[in-house]
Amino acid sequence: MSATGLRTHQCGELRAADVGERVTVCGWVARRREHGEFLAFVDVRDHTGIIQVVVDNSVDVRAEYVVRVEGTVAARPEGTINPNLPTGEVELQECSVTVLNTSEPPPFPIDARADDVAETTRLQYRYLDIRRERMQRNIRIRARVNSAIRAAMERQGFVEVETPMLVPSTPEGAREFLVPARQAPGSFYALPQSPQLFKQLLMVAGVDRYYQIARCLRDEDLRADRQYEFMQLDAEMSFATQDDVLAAISEAVMSAAEAITGERPPQIEQITWRDAMDRYGIDKPDLRFGMELVELTPIFSATEFKAFAGAGSIKGIRAAGRAEEFGRNKLDGLTDRAKKLGAKGLVWLKVGADVALESPVVKFLSETEQAALVESLGAEPGDLLLIVADEWMTTCEVLGQLRNDLGRPPVHQGPFRYVWVTEFPLFVGIDKETGRPKTGHHPFCHPHPDDLEKFETDPLSVRALAYDLVLNGWELGSGSIRIHDPKLQRRVFNQLGISDEEADRRFGFFLTPFRYGAPPHGGFAFGIDRLTAILAGEENIREVIAFPKTQSGADPMTNSPTPVEPSQLAELGIRTLPPKAK
Repeated sequence: MSATGLRTHQCGELRAADVGERVTVCGWVARRREHGEFLAFVDVRDHTGIIQVVVDNSVDVRAEYVVRVEGTVAARPEGTINPNLPTGEVELQECSVTVLNTSEPPPFPIDARADDVAETTRLQYRYLDIRRERMQRNIRIRARVNSAIRAAMERQGFVEVETPMLVPSTPEGAREFLVPARQAPGSFYALPQSPQLFKQLLMVAGVDRYYQIARCLRDEDLRADRQYEFMQLDAEMSFATQDDVLAAISEAVMSAAEAITGERPPQIEQITWRDAMDRYGIDKPDLRFGMELVELTPIFSATEFKAFAGAGSIKGIRAAGRAEEFGRNKLDGLTDRAKKLGAKGLVWLKVGADVALESPVVKFLSETEQAALVESLGAEPGDLLLIVADEWMTTCEVLGQLRNDLGRPPVHQGPFRYVWVTEFPLFVGIDKETGRPKTGHHPFCHPHPDDLEKFETDPLSVRALAYDLVLNGWELGSGSIRIHDPKLQRRVFNQLGISDEEADRRFGFFLTPFRYGAPPHGGFAFGIDRLTAILAGEENIREVIAFPKTQSGADPMTNSPTPVEPSQLAELGIRTLPPKAK
């Protein structure tokens, strides 16, 4: 597979079994070392690895020259074997070297650690950065992930269908990238945030099982797990229950993980949204560490401590053995952090000898309350206890973030803990302007059948057949069973205050096909960049994307985004405003 018209082997393939064979390799000069007056050792590199080449000292090759080397595989002399290289037992001798291309000195050493080179520089010269072993490895991991996903979906009868990149604008979701339509001045396409509309229409069309490794675009603030452009496995299936969708996606995810780690993950765990919030304080829980939230409300039902009296929810977490590392300044910092997150305050207690509690608030707690607190949290000497009393959601979210702050390991650090979070709320609170419920995921999620009877009377308690997949605290993706019944869809729109006329105006192109026999269907989409980053041991998805943008959205290699010629704007009927004053 590696042989071409210019080479017989790749650099990293040669082993002791090849000794005596005459071979030809091609690659880049990684480094050159003089050996006495007449000889030099040249390391030649391609994406498979490095081979040491022994050449005459007169051969003029320098770092990153592209070379073709013909030589005889020989065993390295005793004492010169490099156990850190797969090719470390052999070298090429009796060599002839052809320089295929020269190179200017690169702006950074190709073998430099990424941390030693500014990221902007790495991205400006990304074509050099990708030569590095780490990036070569990451890109090939990504290719294997894609291959395993495709194979898994096709084994399950899914059909790959490409969907359009120029779509109508649907501003209800994330901010879109707009594309002016030259032949319809004043009108615009949008680049797809996801293929959501089209994959559901494919179900109406009878495709039955669709998938696509789809490019999606969202104009949102960038961070470690976000890029303007990202890739996701997009899937939809007809005549399927929620369990069917979870099983199909789980197979794809587990196959991808197995392709990279060599081990198939166990069956993916499931937890309801309510349970996730109660126990972890977040809807993307990291299950790799404990420090779970503990319900303390009953303990303080008759308390005289004003900060706890009348609170809707009182919860606590136990940071085992962490009391000594938190002096007063750090504790004040934790309190300030809790307030910034939305809590009225934070109660901390250190557990001393004989599990005696030490805190300014101890004097306000009865001995019975203190004993019950110690028992409920499983407190032991040396522990730090943190308590929040507030409304249920605030209490959960604040303690959940503090739990992550204190205990969460790096996202790529094992073990890999996958979990399905199910039964999200259909509505999330009341819109202050309209007085109507606000949707959780989107207005096309199917309500939980068991909650339909309270749809009009208690909408905020209605669950959705919606689900997220989480890995090590990163949300990989989300999905839902969709509404296929027009009558039920109208009930949802009514709750949102959307009239039939407004629904037709905003969603008519999407809803009209559902009048022609839409099957029950559901789907899911997960981020391939995020999954690949974790499997590759990276903290940032930019490390598994060939040509990403910086956190500011710029591309230092192509200098985009850039202004365009006035003539181009005129042809599109567009005028630009002057930049805002800074």
